[in-house]
Amino acid sequence: MISPDATIELFTVGRSSIDLYSDDIGKPFTEITRFGAYLGGSPLNIAVGASRLGVRSALLTAVGEDQVGDFILAGLGREQVETRYIPRKPGTRTSAVLLGIQPPDRFPITFYRENAADIQLGIPDIDAAPIEAARALVVNGSALALDPGRSATLHAARRAHGAGVPVFLDLDFRANLWPDVLGYGLNIRALLRDVDVVLGTEEEINAALLSDREGVVIRDSMITAPEIHGDVAANTAALLAEVPVVIVKEGARGCTVHRQGLAAVNVPGFPVEVLSVLGAGDAFAAGVVAGRLRGLDWPEAARVGNACGAIVVTRIGCADFTPTWDEVEALMAGHPAAAQP
Repeated sequence: MISPDATIELFTVGRSSIDLYSDDIGKPFTEITRFGAYLGGSPLNIAVGASRLGVRSALLTAVGEDQVGDFILAGLGREQVETRYIPRKPGTRTSAVLLGIQPPDRFPITFYRENAADIQLGIPDIDAAPIEAARALVVNGSALALDPGRSATLHAARRAHGAGVPVFLDLDFRANLWPDVLGYGLNIRALLRDVDVVLGTEEEINAALLSDREGVVIRDSMITAPEIHGDVAANTAALLAEVPVVIVKEGARGCTVHRQGLAAVNVPGFPVEVLSVLGAGDAFAAGVVAGRLRGLDWPEAARVGNACGAIVVTRIGCADFTPTWDEVEALMAGHPAAAQP
């Protein structure tokens, strides 16, 4: 737990869950016999990842009055993530997620979010947190799917932006969380006026500008990475017209940093053997934010993000497997920087 007298550097807002990862790696869901229990949810993962990198972090979410909520709060405490702003919501359930691991490219996810506590995070809960005193805020695309969580997220971003606190938007597109996939892009675009940095995969960049439902193709029910058709370059440019920085995550290739008025910079990834891609994007976001808070420039911070993501893909989970700063430095030291415009 962070000392009550310490200033929180980073707030993240949105989903939290217990993640049940298959211990039977390579087996289809029908043959799984064992699961491991871990912390989960993109904003939670980013808060834990940043904490492990030395950032004083707090999570703005909600949990139910249940044992899963106890699990999450206890786990965050062990990770030195501030929990004092996490309310319990009577009559709700803390979220759960089941995940299969079938390398190299199948990682099926099933979300249990009916009556989810974190969706009930409201504007009064946001008002209880000293967001204006922070150094960064991370908001999350999936938190925009339903109210009151949607309004809470918009309110948090508005407060931070108004106070000059940099707002990072992790696009986090999960098609199955949206009653209509077109609603995702509409809500993302409504949020952009209060955003300074957008982080997303090429598919998520396309989803943010989606205008046709046929552009989303889910080949396996509730799979983690649906195909999303679109012009990535054009859609990146459209986002960049609204926000100062857009960072496109490109998997093994690394990422590309786009800044208004400057040439794009490609930041190469790190060669590793992939066990599971789940959680890599959240680790990347934690690395980018931590790098910026340490005073690194954008390509350098993106390189830290790439290193965090590369380390996590060699492991089987999200928050519980994010690296420390020493681990990140060790990986980067073995691969000299080679960022290229």
